[in-house]
Amino acid sequence: MSVLYTASATSVGGREGGVRSSDGILDLKVAMPKELGGQGGATNPEQLFAAGYSACFHSALKRIAAQEKVNVRESRVTAEVGIGPVGEGFGLEVDLRVALPGVAPDVAESLVGKAHQLCPYSNATRNNIPVRLHVVDPSTVSA
Repeated sequence: MSVLYTASATSVGGREGGVRSSDGILDLKVAMPKELGGQGGATNPEQLFAAGYSACFHSALKRIAAQEKVNVRESRVTAEVGIGPVGEGFGLEVDLRVALPGVAPDVAESLVGKAHQLCPYSNATRNNIPVRLHVVDPSTVSA
């Protein structure tokens, strides 16, 4: 692979601390979610992963749609990242919910499947964690 860009971020304090990108654009407190026994009140690694995956997948979807001349201007992608015990450790799972207003269901399914093959997050997670794809009613996905 020929690397085109490298992102760098540093964590101080793990799940109860902060994360900062090397350029300082990302500079956030992180906290353990209440559901995992923490105080909450700040973002967490699962939210950051969900944000990155949804944005990356959405870009892949828009690229495929442009190639196929399908209007997806009003599309939305929501990534739901779950965490839970697996064996002696913890694991993740992802549900990608894609809303494509005005796109026929069969075309939407095709676009989502092709985006899943293109997206770097999908390629990184493939055969590592469960990733489920859902084409959903646009009224069920908020801005």
